[in-house]
Amino acid sequence: MTLFAQVADVSRRVGATRSRNEKVALIAQALREARPDERAVIADYLAGTLPQRRVGIGGRSLRSNPSDAVEEASVDVLDLDATLTRMEDLHGTGSNTRRREMLDELWGRVTEQERRLLTGLLLGDARQGAGDGVMLKAIAAAAQVKETDVRRAVMLAGRTGPVAAIALDGGAPALEEVRLEVGRPLRPMLAGSSPDVESVVEEPGEWTVEVKLDGIRLQAHKIGDEVRLFTRSLDDITARLPDVVEVVRALPAKEAVLDGEAIALRPDGRPEPFQVTGARTASSADPDELRRNVPLTALFFDLMHLDGDDLVDEPLHVRRERLERLVPQQHVVTAVRPTNSAAAQEFFEDWVGRGHEGVVAKRLDSVYAAGRRGSGWVKVKPRHTLDLVVLAVEEGSGRRKGFLSNIHLGARDPNTGDFIMLGKTFKGMTDEMLAWQTERFTDLMTDRDDWVVRVRPEQVVEIAFDGLQKSTRYPGGVALRFARVLRYRDDKTAEQADTIDEVRRLAQW
Repeated sequence: MTLFAQVADVSRRVGATRSRNEKVALIAQALREARPDERAVIADYLAGTLPQRRVGIGGRSLRSNPSDAVEEASVDVLDLDATLTRMEDLHGTGSNTRRREMLDELWGRVTEQERRLLTGLLLGDARQGAGDGVMLKAIAAAAQVKETDVRRAVMLAGRTGPVAAIALDGGAPALEEVRLEVGRPLRPMLAGSSPDVESVVEEPGEWTVEVKLDGIRLQAHKIGDEVRLFTRSLDDITARLPDVVEVVRALPAKEAVLDGEAIALRPDGRPEPFQVTGARTASSADPDELRRNVPLTALFFDLMHLDGDDLVDEPLHVRRERLERLVPQQHVVTAVRPTNSAAAQEFFEDWVGRGHEGVVAKRLDSVYAAGRRGSGWVKVKPRHTLDLVVLAVEEGSGRRKGFLSNIHLGARDPNTGDFIMLGKTFKGMTDEMLAWQTERFTDLMTDRDDWVVRVRPEQVVEIAFDGLQKSTRYPGGVALRFARVLRYRDDKTAEQADTIDEVRRLAQW
């Protein structure tokens, strides 16, 4: 029997080291020492995920629990897993109250270290430096199998935990038996990035270029008249999208698995701001009413399975041809095969001009490498930059513990001279940058609490971002999307930073 405290201790040690090899060794040892019936759960926990995905517990419930942590650990991993499953299964009148009672009872049985890991798992924020690059190596090392075999099995199974158990129980032969299963989400293929489309299509091989939509990534599974829809994070949102379900159900196939997007479009075909689509797909309100207020368009760009044929290992041009024969044209993402780089650039500029996010260039011979960013798919977006001012900075965690990391970003208000917050980011920071900014913002500190250091608004930073969205959270009514640090601008003063008026003009609302 493995105590959850043992897993929490491994998680702590993994998060405390910067050595990838040491992370791999710690996790591999934990998996080898676990009982066969515990391996899947422990692997999921160390990957920072719950087998149940979500159990209805939010940050407010966790913060409001006043009980003291116990000193002695007693909760084993299967006991915890069973408790979380019971929470997940609660529905109907009184379910929230009962879930809260179960949380209170569980919270009173775990140690402080266990609480830290459990909080991260419940909130989807267990930052311990054990992403796929570490976990898949650790599973391969523990089971003494090839990492490529583990990666493929995880791609098809969708989750790390079950594959860890399969690898340790049956080795390479068992991994080879993992197949795409219609109705079970597989990990979506991801795209690399490039600053321009012309340089991509000049690479060897034949390319297609398709519109990149700023919608919700959607994986659709059809089994007869049954349809299930999954997000990029593999959450089931079928009940929320009856308009998309109808499109998929009407396809002339007994079984199919498709990859695409759901997006809210205006009557002229331009996309609504991303949060309109996001709010529609995230809402649990009456789906038919939501459909009337914010209709969604389903647009598909790939086909991974059709009537008994797994297509993930077929080249893209084969998958695309079969997709176009199956799906009506109005539900297929627009794509071209450019004859030269100038044609690719013209396609890019045309669709960006229509309000879309960019394009994705894809090699026609590329297979569907789910869960990976490879050279077969390359996304290109117009890069926007702003010179903003750092207003505060947060203490780092995990491998950034001991540094000041996440920076709060503000644009200058030309009327008052104040700074209006637009968002936060910790992306794009090198180790050297972290060390520099820790010293810099310590010198600029005006006050602090347990987590946030507030600073004099003097340091300008150049920020790249993918877009802007309306926000009720920030006083300027606008927030950055996917912001990342390019460089600190010591050549500019705060008075020379970009203004909130310039940001709003860029948004074009």
